[in-house]
Amino acid sequence: MISFDSPSWADALDCAVTLCDTQGMVCYQNRRSVEVNGDVRGRSLLPCHNDRSREIIRRLLDDGGRNVYTIQKKGIRKLIYQTVWYDEERIGGLVEFSMELPDEMPHYVRS
Repeated sequence: MISFDSPSWADALDCAVTLCDTQGMVCYQNRRSVEVNGDVRGRSLLPCHNDRSREIIRRLLDDGGRNVYTIQKKGIRKLIYQTVWYDEERIGGLVEFSMELPDEMPHYVRS
C-alpha cells in the first residue's frame, strides 16, 4: 500500500506535485501544489477542468500513458507533465508535475 503521508521528498521540490486516485480524488499535494492551487486534498480534480481535459484525464486513468504540454498562466510559462502511477501492477491514479519555465531556456541535442 502506498502512503501519502507528509513530510515527503516532494515537499522539497521547486515544482507542484499533485496526485489523484483512479476516481480523480486528490490524495496528495506537495507544499508547492498547495501554494499554487490551494488545499484540494480529498476533493475531485474533475470539476476544475474543462470537458476536453476531463476526457484526457479519464483516458489516462483507463489506459495509462502520459500527457505533456506547456501553458502560460498569469504571465508564467509552465511545463505540465501528467502520467499514471501504479499501485503494484494496477494503475493507482494520476500524478501531475507543474514546473515553471524561464522565458529563455537552452536546448541541447546530445548523442
